[in-house]
Amino acid sequence: MVTVNAHARRERMEFAELLDGLAPEQWSMPSLCDRWTVRDVVAHTVAYLGQSRARLAINMIRTRFDIDRLNARGLRDYAGLEPEQLIGLMRQGVEPSGAAALYGGRVALIECLIHQQDIRRPLGQLRTIPEERLRVSLSYARISPVIGGARRTRGVRLRATDMNWSAGNGPEVRGSGEALLLAMTGRAATVIGELDGEGVAHLDSSATD
Repeated sequence: MVTVNAHARRERMEFAELLDGLAPEQWSMPSLCDRWTVRDVVAHTVAYLGQSRARLAINMIRTRFDIDRLNARGLRDYAGLEPEQLIGLMRQGVEPSGAAALYGGRVALIECLIHQQDIRRPLGQLRTIPEERLRVSLSYARISPVIGGARRTRGVRLRATDMNWSAGNGPEVRGSGEALLLAMTGRAATVIGELDGEGVAHLDSSATD
């Protein structure tokens, strides 16, 4: 059986491979994250996952547990790095450690998986996400207080149409595992056309990064 850490390592390596193939102008293109470019998404990912657990706790306290302020702080810290340096950091951090190792590597997995899609979709570089990575990320998104998947999908039942996964109670929201995960992570507006069911109108589309 493949471990969560192994899935996280592979997801991050594939993220680095994606970045290797980007043209210079693509780094400044918009991502799915509001007001963030592709470069911003990459900088955020390596900044967030590159923290030790102690540093993450300190930064959370300093920003008064405000995720937006925490993210802005990470972007400032990495503002001077060139794309090649960011790619190097992405490759160096393949093994989950520190903040990335939280929840058995699930933090590293879902951060790299979601932020890859934040880049891939606007750039038209779509992929088929391995089912087991999706399954782990879907289940984690529902329990993570930072991600808030349960809050955004409260009162509905999610059912994946391309894999055996469902959760929740209430009017049904049907879609691919990827679309459901993006909805749970604050990207419902992006995938609304990929979802159907009476529960779609009840989804909370508030964003997160």
